[in-house]
Amino acid sequence: MALNIRQMEILDIARASGRVGVEELAERFDVTLQTIRRDLGELADQGVLDRVHGGAVVRSGVSNIGYEQRRQMASEGKAAIARACAAEIPDNSSVILNLGTTTEAVARELLNHRNLTVITNNMNVANILVANESCEIMVAGGALRRSDGGLVGDLTTEFMAQFKPDYAVIGTSALDIDGDLLDFDMAEVRVSRAIAELARRTFLVTDTSKLTRSAPVRIISMAQLDTVFVDQPLPEALMQRCAEWDTRVVVADQPCLNSADKAARSSAP
Repeated sequence: MALNIRQMEILDIARASGRVGVEELAERFDVTLQTIRRDLGELADQGVLDRVHGGAVVRSGVSNIGYEQRRQMASEGKAAIARACAAEIPDNSSVILNLGTTTEAVARELLNHRNLTVITNNMNVANILVANESCEIMVAGGALRRSDGGLVGDLTTEFMAQFKPDYAVIGTSALDIDGDLLDFDMAEVRVSRAIAELARRTFLVTDTSKLTRSAPVRIISMAQLDTVFVDQPLPEALMQRCAEWDTRVVVADQPCLNSADKAARSSAP
């Protein structure tokens, strides 16, 4: 079945933001809720969207969304996340950046930092930071994944094991409501686990659309992170878990949310 013009636009919006809502789409296109529900149903029948309560999300499964498509999804949120994360990485420090379009956004925000040592298995990160002349860049060996410029495998893990950086900045393909970070590629997961274990402080950068996605391989729990940078507040149950784990949550362009903040707010008149 061929998509009509409205359905193609709906799909473009979903790919850019990760999720679409029935009411918002009805208002945008000046049509009835029933019309939008029918559109989303047809897009779901064609396997490009999954229906969820109140709307639809980009379909996920056992394979990841294409790299160029991921770059466009939630781009404004990723930029805000990157600014918040980079603001907490000081000059004269060492940092590992792994694979992902959000970590690449962080790399762009580090272009004006001074005297950084950056270790990465992400060729895109290395190419971005070439423009920062005061940044020393160390690129891991390993098997090059042409789809996204990532280096993965045993050689990559062994290379990373030689370092103990001040910061690790990692991404995730999906985020479970119980706080587990999830991915699709076991070779990439092994590298991400090694990075998280090595760094003095580990940061997760992720937009909240990852909560609507699923992936089959567990990386680590958010309990093992120091700080999570997101574009929107996490669900209350997950925020509570982070407070119990002493995992700090920073909502980009909003005041920091952590256990102390939550206690102060709950005791406020």
